[in-house]
Amino acid sequence: MDRTITFEKLPLTLAGRTLDLEMRAPDFTALTTDLQDTTLAAYGPTVKLISFFPSIDHPICDLQVREINRKARALPETVAVIGISRDIPFALKRFRETFDIRNIDLISDYRYGSFGLNYGVLIKELNLLTRGTFILDRGNVLRYRQIVRELTNQPDFDDIFNHLDEVLLDPERTPASPVSFECTPCEGTAPTLTDEVILSLMPEIPAWELIENRKISRQFTFRDFIEAKSFLDILAAIAEEQGHHPSFILNYNRLKVTLTTHAAGGLTDNDFIMARIIDQLAE
Repeated sequence: MDRTITFEKLPLTLAGRTLDLEMRAPDFTALTTDLQDTTLAAYGPTVKLISFFPSIDHPICDLQVREINRKARALPETVAVIGISRDIPFALKRFRETFDIRNIDLISDYRYGSFGLNYGVLIKELNLLTRGTFILDRGNVLRYRQIVRELTNQPDFDDIFNHLDEVLLDPERTPASPVSFECTPCEGTAPTLTDEVILSLMPEIPAWELIENRKISRQFTFRDFIEAKSFLDILAAIAEEQGHHPSFILNYNRLKVTLTTHAAGGLTDNDFIMARIIDQLAE
């Protein structure tokens, strides 16, 4: 996925994980306009149209939400229409009530940044979401992606709804890869991987170093301290959400990340899952 967009021709960078079409999309946590946590899983086995935007107070974002709300009137109940930004919930609630937005569920990414990071649509320089749309099928496989490359442009609504019609005709597919990108709670019960399995998995994460068959480690080098600290903050947020926490050593522009499962006393599947996620974030 191209990581560069523009705002009035000024280049900006998208941060977060890399999602490919036909891959299962990760869960995320956001806030409703009533300040309650909600997740992707809360929308159940529906087709999801997820429209994301920088700020409801921007005229193009206003247009985007109202146009999708208008077009969503004709959609069946098997489609969940979600609008998400890093606006505070109060602003989204005010907009919904002022303009009678009934067909799109407005939620906020401001507290956790979970959607922006997990879906790779957080604008690094602005700490806002970029503009675009995802369509997930009933099994949360990513079937359509539109990223608007210039923030002052509106989305291509016809293209979005034409693709939504196609997904509704084929509403559930097997993901392109069975590889897991979500950690599972271990609580001390997960078995450590055998040396043979560990060695077989290492080629999948070639940038990582195996330490005594009990840890894996990778070092990152950045332009300066600010960039290194920014990346550490992103990793910390994802690690907290995954419930699997690496060890970090930050030394000016260098960040060393080490993974092991302390409760199990060695390497488990979760360590390799987190390594893949970290590799995605570093792309």
